[in-house]
Amino acid sequence: MKASVIEMFLVLLVTGIHSHKEMAKKSKRPKFTVPQINCDVKAGKITNLEFIVKCPAGCQESKYHVYGTGVYASCSSVCGAAVHSGVLDNSGGKILVQKVAGQSGYKGSYSNGVRSLSLPRWRESFIVSESQPKKGVTYPSTLTYSSSKTPAAKADETTKAYQKPSVPGTTAQPVTLMQVSADQEAEAAHTTWAKSSLLAPSSSSSPRPQPMGRRSWDTGFLPKEELSTQALEPVSQGDPNCQVDLLFLIDGSSSIGKRRFRLQKQFLANVVQALDIGPSGPLMGVVQYGDSPATQFNLKTHMNSRDLTAAIEKITLRGGLSNAGGAISFVTKNFFSKANGNRSGAPNVAVVVLDGWPTDKVEEASRLARESGINIFFITIEAAIENEKQYVVEPNFANKAVCRTNGYYSFNVQSWFSLRKTMQPLVKRICDTDRLACSKTCLNSADIGFVIDGSSSVGTGNFRTVLQFVANLSKEFEISDTDTRIGAVQYTYEQRLEFGFDKYHTKADVLNAIKSVGYWSGGTSTGAAIHYALEQLFKKSKPNKRKLMILITDGRSYDDVRIAAMAAHQKGVITYAVGVAWAAQDELDIIATHPARDHSFFVDEFDNLYKSVPKIIQNICTEFNSQPRN
Repeated sequence: MKASVIEMFLVLLVTGIHSHKEMAKKSKRPKFTVPQINCDVKAGKITNLEFIVKCPAGCQESKYHVYGTGVYASCSSVCGAAVHSGVLDNSGGKILVQKVAGQSGYKGSYSNGVRSLSLPRWRESFIVSESQPKKGVTYPSTLTYSSSKTPAAKADETTKAYQKPSVPGTTAQPVTLMQVSADQEAEAAHTTWAKSSLLAPSSSSSPRPQPMGRRSWDTGFLPKEELSTQALEPVSQGDPNCQVDLLFLIDGSSSIGKRRFRLQKQFLANVVQALDIGPSGPLMGVVQYGDSPATQFNLKTHMNSRDLTAAIEKITLRGGLSNAGGAISFVTKNFFSKANGNRSGAPNVAVVVLDGWPTDKVEEASRLARESGINIFFITIEAAIENEKQYVVEPNFANKAVCRTNGYYSFNVQSWFSLRKTMQPLVKRICDTDRLACSKTCLNSADIGFVIDGSSSVGTGNFRTVLQFVANLSKEFEISDTDTRIGAVQYTYEQRLEFGFDKYHTKADVLNAIKSVGYWSGGTSTGAAIHYALEQLFKKSKPNKRKLMILITDGRSYDDVRIAAMAAHQKGVITYAVGVAWAAQDELDIIATHPARDHSFFVDEFDNLYKSVPKIIQNICTEFNSQPRN
């Protein structure tokens, strides 16, 4: 009897243990899978606020742009930022990413083989840390990516519906908003317009869309009697995928005339409809310029597309000259402020519309605007033909005004009737905020003059090594006529200008020019060489350009360098002194800008010159980021 009881107990015990194991198996949580991303994935494209990802190897490359230090702008490569911060090395691995608020400024730096850039402001930030999951936090196995609709996609959506508020004694009816193509005459509208017609209460169970009001071809705006119905339309909060603070600088000069001025206003209204204005999306203001600029309305005056369109209709032509440069200066000093509705996290964009050519200079005004964090777009309509170019104050003004000369930031329109064709590409570029990082950085804002020792002690082989060092430094910069420019002087007892700042405007041409420099041979008069560089190179530097002199020598100078170094300092030239082999450290410190520890470098042999490239670039950028932008 006892044996059978014991046997039953053992059976029950084994059965219970087996059941417990089965329940444990069933309740066991599925294993978390870490999603993998590529090096070029930017944080702003991922909508998750906190997530763990795995980065591949090779994200240290400079093509994966990073903005900031410690806290990074969301237009940065996630994995590039992880390498820059030291959380990962170039072999990749897992990281924890947390989104944080946008910053009023991001400082660039050189760290862990990655050079991050500076950015005046951005709408969203993120930080990276080691992939240590927090207790109680569930991380996504699949990331969610933003899918921003292009204006073209929005135009394809021909109907929208909303529910009309209920009124006592009636049945709420959904109302359909339809978009109708405009007339095809030359001055007809260049986009589709949306307007609703309210349905009267009906017993019909299937509401029908009512006929749409047509826009007047002469003015390009909805008739006033139709505007009264729009008070009942739902007001958009704006396209969250296009959060920019946008200004249009419109041409109000006498030469444009009332007819073309009306076409310009029509173009603005079309842009407004395509952008979807609202507090959670783009905001827009308008400044009209002629002899002098005048603000028509700022960023917070009209907070939706409907009100903004009505305000544009009321703008009247000012007349006068076409002083676009003065207008850009006015905008830089006055427009993008908190009082005018500027949002610290949104990129600042200014679109300059110009009939023909400006009657003042725009290059330096535009440069200052970019240095203040404003992205400049230029639309030139009916530019000067060959026999009119003699009247243009500043040749090639559009390319000088924008930060890239590849056509991305400038539009050359043949006639006012063709202006409509620029609307879609312009809207797309304005809303592509990842590419709106066009203000000045440490890499695109300097005139850099290399002063190269060609004395007999250097020798032919070592001179080629010096030239490779000069090329390696030059490669780090963004080189063009409107960005960083490079010049070079070689010296012995005498001096020779190898090429000036205005000689070569592409990186490839500059590198070929450096490669072609011939070895001179002779004595070492460094003081005289500095004086020569100040006169032949830096005297022709552009205003508001940072002037950097990088001097490379292998020995003590036969002449006094102190007076020359002082002259360079007085003329605002920042001097970096690089000594090799027999160069005297005390003399390098005299030549270098104060503090010498940041501007003076020494290597024991020519083959080690390459090692100082990252430190020199880091110091150049650190110094740039510590200075005020205006």
